Amino acid sequence: MSEAPAAPLNLQDHDFKLFGLPVRFAVDRAELDERWKQLQRQVHPDRFAAQGAAAQRVAMQWSVRINEAYQRLKDPLKRAAYWCELQGVPVNAENNTAMPASFLMRQMEWREALDEAADADTLDTLLAEARDARHEALATLTQLIDQEANPAAAVQQVRALMFVERFTEEVHQRLERLES
Repeated sequence: MSEAPAAPLNLQDHDFKLFGLPVRFAVDRAELDERWKQLQRQVHPDRFAAQGAAAQRVAMQWSVRINEAYQRLKDPLKRAAYWCELQGVPVNAENNTAMPASFLMRQMEWREALDEAADADTLDTLLAEARDARHEALATLTQLIDQEANPAAAVQQVRALMFVERFTEEVHQRLERLES
């Protein structure tokens, strides 16, 4: 596969522009991975060995910048939150906890079920529900971001997905404790 011509990189570019991707939620993971490899080859410090230590340090900074952007873009939750931020509507999850009553009820039900769970089957059922909720949240984010370009509603969905992901991790931890 031939490498794309090296476009001038700008530290100020947002992650999507840095990777040459449209500013949207749906991302082709293979394209993202390939572009990451291309960018890393382009800025690898070894390519700048003949130019001295200063050039290698700059290349290392670029490598770090590219890796940070890659980590943000490959993770759907981070990517959605980043998109909202680019639209001027940051998630601010620590300060903005307002959620629809139906979602708050679901949280309470899940918490109660997790507190009462005494066996792996019950925990597996909770994991399946959380997986379904994650899938639903990702589909909703695709709609809100890519079709509707609605950052205010997307922020609320990002916060819901944050809860689902934390809850999933807690269920996994409970399963590990049961198995040990």
